[in-house]
Amino acid sequence: MLLLYMLPMAKGFKHQAFLVLAIILLLINQSEQLESSQTRTLLRVRSLLNYPDILSGWNSTIDFCNTEPTSQVTVVCYEGSITQLHIIGSKGTPLLPKNFSMDSFVKALVKLPELKVLTLVSLGLWGPLPGKILHLSSLEILNMTSNSLYGTIPDELSSITSLQTLILDDNMFSGRLPEWLGLLPVLTVLSLRKNLFNGSLPESFTSLENLRVLALSHNHFYGEVPDLIRLTNLQELDLEDNAFGPRFPQLGNKLVRLVLGKNRFRSGIPSELSSYYQLEWLDLSFNRFVGPFPPSLLSLPSITYLNIADNKLTGMLFENTSCNVELEFADLSSNLLTGHLPTCLLDSKDRVSLYARNCLATENENQHPFSFCRNEALAVGILPHHKKSKTPKVALAMAISGGIVGGMVLLGLIFMFVRRSNADKTINKPTTRVIAEKATTVYSSKFLSDARYTSQTTKLGALGLPAYRTFSLEELEVATNNFHTTAFMGEGSLGQMYRGRLRDGSFVAIRCLKMKKSRSTQSFMHHVELISKLRHRHLVSALGHCFECYLDDSSVSRIFLIFEYVPNGTLRSWISGRDRCSLTWAQRISSAIGIAKGIQFLHTGIVPGVYSNHLKITDILMDQNLVAKISSYNLPLLAEIAGKVGHGTSAPPKDPSTSARVTYDDKVDVYDFGVILLEMILGRPSKSRNQVQVLKNQLEAIMATDDATRRRVADSTVRTSCSDQSLKTMMEICVRCLVKDPAERPSIEDVLWNLQFAAQVQDAWRVDSHSSEGSPISPCEPQHLRVAFR
Repeated sequence: MLLLYMLPMAKGFKHQAFLVLAIILLLINQSEQLESSQTRTLLRVRSLLNYPDILSGWNSTIDFCNTEPTSQVTVVCYEGSITQLHIIGSKGTPLLPKNFSMDSFVKALVKLPELKVLTLVSLGLWGPLPGKILHLSSLEILNMTSNSLYGTIPDELSSITSLQTLILDDNMFSGRLPEWLGLLPVLTVLSLRKNLFNGSLPESFTSLENLRVLALSHNHFYGEVPDLIRLTNLQELDLEDNAFGPRFPQLGNKLVRLVLGKNRFRSGIPSELSSYYQLEWLDLSFNRFVGPFPPSLLSLPSITYLNIADNKLTGMLFENTSCNVELEFADLSSNLLTGHLPTCLLDSKDRVSLYARNCLATENENQHPFSFCRNEALAVGILPHHKKSKTPKVALAMAISGGIVGGMVLLGLIFMFVRRSNADKTINKPTTRVIAEKATTVYSSKFLSDARYTSQTTKLGALGLPAYRTFSLEELEVATNNFHTTAFMGEGSLGQMYRGRLRDGSFVAIRCLKMKKSRSTQSFMHHVELISKLRHRHLVSALGHCFECYLDDSSVSRIFLIFEYVPNGTLRSWISGRDRCSLTWAQRISSAIGIAKGIQFLHTGIVPGVYSNHLKITDILMDQNLVAKISSYNLPLLAEIAGKVGHGTSAPPKDPSTSARVTYDDKVDVYDFGVILLEMILGRPSKSRNQVQVLKNQLEAIMATDDATRRRVADSTVRTSCSDQSLKTMMEICVRCLVKDPAERPSIEDVLWNLQFAAQVQDAWRVDSHSSEGSPISPCEPQHLRVAFR
């Protein structure tokens, strides 16, 4: 009986054992399949990376989950699945070959769906980051530093809500930062250093309450920094080398590292900064900060690095000012500080202290006199405080007596002047004399308020030009052989143009303006001051002026404006002209960048800017090095003489938004630039506004097609020597510039940054393909300067 009872139990146990064994075998098989799939994926990654030396140990027999990590390659697994992949190449790794596809590369990576950490540094990756990266939905850390990725950050990345760290430093990403970046719920590190991003920061950044590091240095951002005071966990903010400003950003007080150097901040340093007790590194250098420097920053309990160099900070320092013992570096140079240098900055050999070019009472460094700092402080609107004093009665009586006597003398002078004026009316024609007026450095308060010159733009723009000066009439007569007909170049509504050669052998272009109304030299001086500052590498800049005046009343009879001479023809002659070689694609991009920089300087190099310049491709001259220069811009002096202040005559094709010039002055020049860009791309001129719109619509339709179609539209002389990405970028810029609604056109800064991106892409493509656009073009024989007269 017992045997009969145990027999079915044994059979049941046998079936259970078989079931357990089958399950174990199935799991082993699935694990082996998983490992095999992961191995194939990693070997595919190695192949797409062109078999770099650092991955030479990877093969089909290796157990990736149990390999020894190195400083360059690490694979981490959890429960048999790869969760971390770190591949770090050598600095300066060249771009991957032309047949590399970023799309294929990411397509391989998404076959590792459990990836949480992905580090791909210095591997020569290039191309746009594909949106299919969203399939790495578990990703928490993404680091793709030091590659050549370009385009915008894909919107698909917003769906990876687990993303905590995003590092895309040292690439070529461009465009504005998307709003969704500020909506990633657990983002703690955002580092986008050394890219081509532009625009202002999204307001959504104010919601990144978990953010600890925000590093955006070396980009093209501008405008106000959003209010970051709610970011209570923020420890590092690096905004160096952008155009942020003018106000100091609103920040939390838990910062450890704050870098605002090389921006456009123009406010004072807030007093709250002295309560940032965790701050170790503070860099405010190369801005326009004004107001008193808080000495308490030297003694912040954690401070080790302090740099306020090249600002306009004022205040008196004292020898007994204390410093934090951990302070290793302090740069106070090039400000307006007075008093005595704190002894704590000199009492340690391990501490670097720089303080030159202030007004400190020290013999160890180059210092300005006290009056310099006082005058500079007045120039930036920082007025010293004066005590009110009572005027003594004696002094008051003397002032009243002096006023009476002065009034009597003044009445006598007026009487003599009136008699002299009546006598002068009998003279038939006044003779003239030359007055050598220097551009004064004493400005009226109105002029200072209307035209506050920017610091670095003006200084750096005019490299290679001689100093602006006053010319004598005799000097100009010698240069033009007494204004001989052989020196005559042309005449327009604003005067005659001559070509001259100075005594030092240099050539100049001289514009002669005849006055229609009687005006003194002083009434023109603010114009001369303005002209003397409009000097830039990409402008045909003024070198000087000369006044010729009537002898009897010193009123101006003629003004001579002397410009640099640009001998190498117009840009059109280098694009669609038949009498010379045509510019290569890279040279065209370079010329477009030059024109955009010239426009940017006209708009922002001096305040108020020079707008509505009615730019045409025939106004762009090429020098002997094929550097593009704008030759005809809307100088206020010329517009005033013509009786068209703020406006100028236009020529077709004309901006359709001219009725909105008051509001969109800068966008008028952007439209004109788009017309120039259109001819540079197509290689043929546009004859009317309607034709411009037709061609613009064609370009807009073609941008969505393939590479071959885009190339067929481009100028035949460059279509085989340009990268598709750079051509497409140029087309996109052109189309955006030619939008009818001026509000929808890009800013000139946006245009410039996209052009620079096109240039970088083109350079990378040329290096990668080992292609050449031929030997360098030698400029044709110099021509006479061509000037657009209005």
